[in-house]
Amino acid sequence: MDHDGRLKMIGVNWDVTEDQRLRQELEQQKMLAEARNAELERTRLEAEQSALHDYLTGLPNRRYLEEKLEEWRVGKGTLGSGIAILHIDLDRFKQINDTLGHGAGDAMLKLAARILRDNIRVSDFAARIGGDEFVVLIDHDGATATLAAIASRIIDQMRQPAWYNGQECRFGASIGIAHTLARDIDPKQLLQNADIALYKAKNLGRNRFEFYKQASRTLLADTNRLSSELLRALENDEIFPHYQLQFDARTRAVVGAECLARWRHPTRGILGPDKFLPIAEEYGVLAQIDGLILEKALRDLEVWREDGIAPPKISVNVSARRLTDPDLARGLADLHIKPGTVSFELLESVFLDRQDSAVMSNLDMLRRLAIDIEIDDFGTGHASIVGLLNLKPTTLKIDRQLIEDIPRSQEQRILVKSIIQIARSLGIKVTAEGVETEEHARILARLGCDVLQGYGLARPAGFGDVSERLRNRKSAQG
Repeated sequence: MDHDGRLKMIGVNWDVTEDQRLRQELEQQKMLAEARNAELERTRLEAEQSALHDYLTGLPNRRYLEEKLEEWRVGKGTLGSGIAILHIDLDRFKQINDTLGHGAGDAMLKLAARILRDNIRVSDFAARIGGDEFVVLIDHDGATATLAAIASRIIDQMRQPAWYNGQECRFGASIGIAHTLARDIDPKQLLQNADIALYKAKNLGRNRFEFYKQASRTLLADTNRLSSELLRALENDEIFPHYQLQFDARTRAVVGAECLARWRHPTRGILGPDKFLPIAEEYGVLAQIDGLILEKALRDLEVWREDGIAPPKISVNVSARRLTDPDLARGLADLHIKPGTVSFELLESVFLDRQDSAVMSNLDMLRRLAIDIEIDDFGTGHASIVGLLNLKPTTLKIDRQLIEDIPRSQEQRILVKSIIQIARSLGIKVTAEGVETEEHARILARLGCDVLQGYGLARPAGFGDVSERLRNRKSAQG
């Protein structure tokens, strides 16, 4: 082959190689573009996931809920024309946060989210809309019994004990339900109706569900008005103590007085704690009321001392939030409480099995100030003997539910006697609440109870009436 032929052949080979190289470059650029597009799509999906989902539980968030409701309004999405909204609020969640910390609270929120996922269908929708509140959307066919069954199942599962770092956590759920069979209502209005039903459920005792009714809207309006009035009541000094005297089970001598919060409402008269303390807790002023009642009770106690009629001790309730207050010690020290004359009552269901460092530190401080520690409503929670040993209370107060039937029920008598024996073995005194009759009093004395309290012995009363009763008892004794 001549020189030109060889060059021609070489030229052809150059042309083929260049063509292949261009095709390879184009293929590489295409692959890079596809990879970039895939990465952009991944980033977009991650951003969308983050924007529409709760970071802690992985559930859809409020924004996603609003989009889902809008889809339903215009007839899109997986939900049919009939829809039910369950608005769920966790009961006692704040107390878990206050006593065991936010780590425990986060764990309980994750558990609640898992329970919701396990109890709805694929076509339904569950969201966490903030704090300890959740919303579930259910494809509704008109069967309210089905909605009631779902709500009951959720409540039952959320009431079961859970564990965090070896500590038992118990919470519950209140649920408000609103439903419709047609898209003739603004979904925001339907959501508000479920919220109103939730308020009713919480107002009726919590750990329950309620369906929306028009009358519930009136209840919510009353609650909102009462909350505003309560804040003004604190400013206007309308909160004050009533006292229920406590008696030695054997001698019937007055051995103490429990201080109970009352509200002198300007138009509704004297309101009991059940009318305003749940609202006070919700609005974060319960600890303020606790402190106010203690200060006023100490002033009354000083007047009784000067008159020579003071009971040996007064007991006051203390909220979970107050017992975690790092400034509690300083505030109590400033009150110059006489040792042995004041007792703090802690709810068993809140405190007994809690070992939060701030709580335990404040309890140690109470002991150093010679302020007794009582466990209130004992027998209604789920306390352990280990919890009793850790807390070392001075007194257990057996809840009235366990006392009510002891004249008729041998089982109740055996149960109360067992509690008294356990307390006695630990060096703890026992007070019985709910003593309504003389028979109650006699049985409890025979079972070994130390102190009696109830309407059968003395009803709660204001400072003046209690003062008169104390003077009369002193005169009768000579």
